[in-house]
Amino acid sequence: MSRRAWRTAFAVLLACGVVGAAAWLVFFSPVLGVRHIAVSGNTAVSDEEVRRAAAVPDRLPMATVDLDAVRGRIAALRWVESVSVERNWPDTLVVRVAERRPVAVVLQGGASAVVDRHGVVIETGRIAPLGLPTLSVDRFAADDPATMAGLKIVAGLPGDLGRMVQTVRATSADDVSLRLSDGRTIMWGGAERTRDKARIALTLLRRPADRYDVSSPDVVTVK
Repeated sequence: MSRRAWRTAFAVLLACGVVGAAAWLVFFSPVLGVRHIAVSGNTAVSDEEVRRAAAVPDRLPMATVDLDAVRGRIAALRWVESVSVERNWPDTLVVRVAERRPVAVVLQGGASAVVDRHGVVIETGRIAPLGLPTLSVDRFAADDPATMAGLKIVAGLPGDLGRMVQTVRATSADDVSLRLSDGRTIMWGGAERTRDKARIALTLLRRPADRYDVSSPDVVTVK
């Protein structure tokens, strides 16, 4: 073999060695392994709970981390509504959590279930948390139209009106009423035009009455 051929072969071998070393460094070596999991956006769930749910071994090569699997494990936490997971080279996984917002309480078998706007039960207890209205429906379920209408309405109420609401009664998707803590009732109807209905209801509540009907926000009644 000529000297020129030897040089070419050596260059090829050297290049293969460099590529192989780089591949080993990225995919097999702990040098570029996970050393930190940075968590943000969480208040109800602790950083440690999120890290345990992520279940990523220390020093696992960053390139081999299955991000979709990590997302799925964290999303299984009750308080987590959505989550994103990204690599931040050389050694950190960045986890951003969006937590579920409690909007109502549903009584189930003597216990109080705290639920979010999607009808997901976040937690249960013997005592209902203060500040959340009770949702009253014939069949509580995420696929029940009355349930979802009631949750959509209470989740969309402005704070000043939402704080007044004690009970949300939904007999159907189009027949929802709000009972206030002072005993007054607002006939709400369906979940459409909630913002308009809330604005009108806050104005009507300045007038003394027992019952306010904003189910058709263009034609309201007070009794």
